Amino acid sequence: MPMTTVADPPRPLGSTMRRDRWWIQPVMIVVALTLFGIYAVIRVIINKDYAITAGGAHLESPFFSPDLPGILSFHTSLPWAFLVLWSPLGLRSSCYYYRKSYYRSFFLAPPSCAVAGAARRKYTGETKFPLVLNNLHRIFFYFAAIVIGFLWYDAIRGLFYHGSFGIGIGNLIMFVNVICLSAFTFGCNSWRHIIGGKLNCFSCSTAAQKRHSAWQKVSILNRSHMQWAWISMFTVWFTDVYIWLVSAGVFSDPHHVF
Repeated sequence: MPMTTVADPPRPLGSTMRRDRWWIQPVMIVVALTLFGIYAVIRVIINKDYAITAGGAHLESPFFSPDLPGILSFHTSLPWAFLVLWSPLGLRSSCYYYRKSYYRSFFLAPPSCAVAGAARRKYTGETKFPLVLNNLHRIFFYFAAIVIGFLWYDAIRGLFYHGSFGIGIGNLIMFVNVICLSAFTFGCNSWRHIIGGKLNCFSCSTAAQKRHSAWQKVSILNRSHMQWAWISMFTVWFTDVYIWLVSAGVFSDPHHVF
C-alpha cells in the first residue's frame, strides 16, 4: 500500500521544551533597536546642537557627518542628515547578523532556537518589498565606508583648536566611536568578499597569497561581528548624546590645548 505522511499540527507560538529564559534576548533586542531607531529619527528631525564649536573646537556628531551644508555651502533648517543617515542604517538593517536578530525578535521567525515561531501561510523569504532591499547590502557597505572616512576626518580634525593641538573627553569619545564603527563596518562579509572573494586558489600566485593573508586578518573582525554590531551602536548613540548636551550648554567638554 502507498505510504502517506500526515503533517504535524502547527505548534503554538513560543512552545518549547527549553527551561531557560530564552525570551530575554529577543525582548532586549526589540527594546534596544526600537529605542535606537526612535532616537535617531527624532534627533535628526530636531536638527540642531550637533557640533561642539566653543573654544575653537569642532566636534561633529556622527549622526550629522558628513556635514553636507558645510561641504556644499548651503543653509537649511530641514533635517538634511537623512541624506546620509540612510547608508549606515541601511548597512545595519541588511547586515546578516542584524537580520537574524530582528527576524527572531520582531518577526518571531522563530523567536529562538527550538522555540516555535509565528504561524505563516506563505514563506517568501527576501523576494518581496521591503525585505528584498536586504539584497542591496553590498551597496549600503560602499556608502557606509565613505561615511566612515568622514568620521575619521572629523575625529582627527577635532584634535585642533584654532590650529593648536588639543585633546579632551570629547576627542576620546569620538575616536572610540570611529574605531568601533570601523571594526563593525570592515568586519562585514561584503568587505571579506572584496578582499578574498572570487579566488579558486589561494596559493597559485603571490597576489592570491597576499589577498588570502588579508582575508584572514579581516576575518578576525568578522568572528566578533555580533559584538562590534552592538558596541558600535551604543558608542554612536553615546557620542551623539554627549555632543548634543555639550553643544546645548548643559555642561562643558573638558579639554587641554597644548
